Amino acid sequence: MLNQEACVNSLNFTVPRLGEAKITSPIKMSTKTGDNMANYVRDDEFILYNIDARPGSYTIEYTSQDLLEKAGPREKIFFSPGHVHAGIVTCGGLCPGLNNVIRALVRTLWYSYGIHRISGIRNGYRGFLPQYGIPVMPLDPDIVDDIHTKGGTILGSSRGGADVEAICDSIERMNLNMLFTIGGDGTQHGAFRIAEELERRNQKISIIGIPKTIDNDLSFIQKSFGFETAVSEAVAAVSSAHTEAHDAINGIGLVKVMGRESGFIAAHTALAINDVNFVLIPEIDFDLEGEKGLFAALKRRLELRHHAVILVAEGAGQRYMESEQQRDLSGNRILGDIGFFLKKAIRDYFEKQGMETSIKYIDPSYMIRSAPANPNDSIYCARLGTHAVHAAMSGRTKTLISMVNNTFVHLPIEIAINKRNTVDPEGPLWRDVIGATHQPMLFRND
Repeated sequence: MLNQEACVNSLNFTVPRLGEAKITSPIKMSTKTGDNMANYVRDDEFILYNIDARPGSYTIEYTSQDLLEKAGPREKIFFSPGHVHAGIVTCGGLCPGLNNVIRALVRTLWYSYGIHRISGIRNGYRGFLPQYGIPVMPLDPDIVDDIHTKGGTILGSSRGGADVEAICDSIERMNLNMLFTIGGDGTQHGAFRIAEELERRNQKISIIGIPKTIDNDLSFIQKSFGFETAVSEAVAAVSSAHTEAHDAINGIGLVKVMGRESGFIAAHTALAINDVNFVLIPEIDFDLEGEKGLFAALKRRLELRHHAVILVAEGAGQRYMESEQQRDLSGNRILGDIGFFLKKAIRDYFEKQGMETSIKYIDPSYMIRSAPANPNDSIYCARLGTHAVHAAMSGRTKTLISMVNNTFVHLPIEIAINKRNTVDPEGPLWRDVIGATHQPMLFRND
């Protein structure tokens, strides 16, 4: 899923550290291979970022532009576990798996490192700000025991509130040694600025991000937690839309899914169910009117098969919206409702054509966001949380836990927030979507 457009020569995967790790880890593992015992991860273990290759082309010397540091427990750690006070915060919109990550963080801190001072910061970054008067939530294994079976987050969430100086003041007052920020692009922008300010104040506090973006649009993140659950839930919505469309006269099922700037959920949903005839995503502009526009293609489909299913990502077709470019508290552009717009526009088009249709519009977005994580996402969240604790204890900071080339790695936050990951219209994923839907390459008259 990685978008390889970024110029590799400008990348630097070097992970910042608070200092030298000198304390022996309380986790007992092996340093040998072949003894059938779990091993520590050494600091010289890396993977290649770019695994593309051509015959006759070889890289002899690797640099920080080529290598990503493997995540996992180290033999030597930076923090003394008995002195650690850890904080956990969830920010932004809801996403399947938030509780799973919180549970993994708490259990790893408690059982693996013996850290018993764990504070949950409630309602996002606002929980740090004194003017809101939001108390912290002490966390332990009993409190998080069964939260992974529920959707949402026990800590609550919110957008905005990233007053960096005030947050750092609160972190100092609380005597936090590490903070785990679970959130998307805006959250991790805030985390990076918090880490920068703490560094300016000469504070040795680890800031570790767990990337949460249901749209799967953070750069260098192979898979975001909650994405598989979102696709599974979207498939159910599309199945209902297909049934409604199939059993009506010239039935049209219209489903809107999440995807502000990236159409990954829409693309994967279309491939998962194979009942979708038209997929519209933010990365590819489309015309509605004209011989090669969406309406004409939809009319031909109805004349041939008498039903159709349209799957649209929320960020698609925004040029048709009367938007004032307003922003929400996280700085995201407030989108027009493309689903509602299309429902009305399609109905008006076929009324002018004198053609009877039956349109059913389904928007399952909030049902998807609040769903519990499915087993695959649950496993992934557990491993993300565990690796995040190992990273913090070893003294990493300004770091995200990511999966790249099917390996858990440390990724500098700065590089991940530099640009959004998007569907490549010329890449294999979209090529497969075109093959599955049989829709035209482009709905463009020019």
